[in-house]
Amino acid sequence: MKWKYVIIGIITSLLVLIGILILTPPKITIKNSLVNVHQKYTPDYKVTRFFTNYTKKTKVKENINTKKLGQYNITFKTKAGLITFKQIRRIKVVDSQFPVIVLNGETKTYVCPNKEYEDEKATAMDNYDGDLTKKIKIKITKDKIIYSVMDSSKNKTKVIRELVEGDKTNPEITLNGNGQIIIYQGDNYKEQGAKATDNCDGDLTNDIRTEGSVDSSKIGNYTITYKIEDKSGNVSEIKREVKVIARPISSGSGRPGTIYLTFDDGPLQGTTNVILDILKEEGVKATFFVTRNGPDSLIKREHDEGHTVALHTWSHDYRTCYSSVNGYFDDLNRIANRVKNITGEDSKIIRFPGGSSNTISKNYSKGIMSTLSKEVVNRGYTYFDWNVSSGDAGATTSPNGVYSNVVNNLSKSRANIVLMHDIKTYTRDAIRNIIRYGKQNGYSFERITQNTSPYHQKINN
Repeated sequence: MKWKYVIIGIITSLLVLIGILILTPPKITIKNSLVNVHQKYTPDYKVTRFFTNYTKKTKVKENINTKKLGQYNITFKTKAGLITFKQIRRIKVVDSQFPVIVLNGETKTYVCPNKEYEDEKATAMDNYDGDLTKKIKIKITKDKIIYSVMDSSKNKTKVIRELVEGDKTNPEITLNGNGQIIIYQGDNYKEQGAKATDNCDGDLTNDIRTEGSVDSSKIGNYTITYKIEDKSGNVSEIKREVKVIARPISSGSGRPGTIYLTFDDGPLQGTTNVILDILKEEGVKATFFVTRNGPDSLIKREHDEGHTVALHTWSHDYRTCYSSVNGYFDDLNRIANRVKNITGEDSKIIRFPGGSSNTISKNYSKGIMSTLSKEVVNRGYTYFDWNVSSGDAGATTSPNGVYSNVVNNLSKSRANIVLMHDIKTYTRDAIRNIIRYGKQNGYSFERITQNTSPYHQKINN
């Protein structure tokens, strides 16, 4: 009977062992149970059971939102023999990245002596919480400011701004008026002065020292230098260039026997581009007094192909241009900015709408042309009228008419500044014949530059 119980015990133990072997689940080892927010997650795991690798036989199902902090389940299904084991493991999305603090201004700031430092503040951004600027804590000591911020995951960042007593900043000095002024010989030079301010000392305009002078009785280039020094010894200076030029005569400008082809009111696609083609084919340079009209690409092409891009008017509206001096320069500045943005250069060559001799301006401001003709020169511009008119802005509406008006008024004894409009089809169709006439009859062609003596008509207002 004793052996009977022994055998039963052995069999029972074997059955229990077999049951354990059959029902024991695989062991799952996960190497990356933590993942940083906003990072892509791919589980790195290994599945083993009784020294056998079941990793490739295991299916994984996960739905982890790495954009949001929290714990997420991963389900592992492993088939071993006749049994499929299903096990769940937890993955945690965390934020271990520190917020970023950016100081406004420098990390080392000089503080004016005997002047309280005005905090320039800072901004803070976090990869998960976003803008934390309002949560920045500031601690101020005698020689530093400590900025600190903590995100929702307790990641804390600290940045220090060092405060040093002293003034290392140069004063700011700016000219009243333009940096380049052109006046005629014999005219009075009116000194416009400058302004100066300092970060520590405030307004220093009355302390500016001026060096240099202008002798308007003599043609030449003059330099006026303005210098300012603050109480800490920081020095700034700025210069104004003044050019005294000969007063132009009304009989002509430039070189005798030269034709200056000038075009107003453009650009315009369909005419300006064809005129540019003809000029290129004929090897001739010209001058374009541009407006707000037409595509930027045509103005860029004029510049890139070696022509002079000059200023006419933004609006070409007489009421706008001639209502006041400020109204005129507001209009001029707009077209000047357009040309600067396209060509990268400041154009100082202009033509008044209607010319300097126009009388229509009387309807809006009596005497304004007398004022503007002097003021544009004082502000560094050179204006050009014309002594040959194509008539294309008036009654002439045919290529033959434009051609005749130009060639019949050319002269070898003077420079010929020809007024045309590159928005007119009949001017476009006449220009090649005008150029060929000039070449065949011994004329040369040039573009207007700052070195060209201006031609001025008589002021009538």
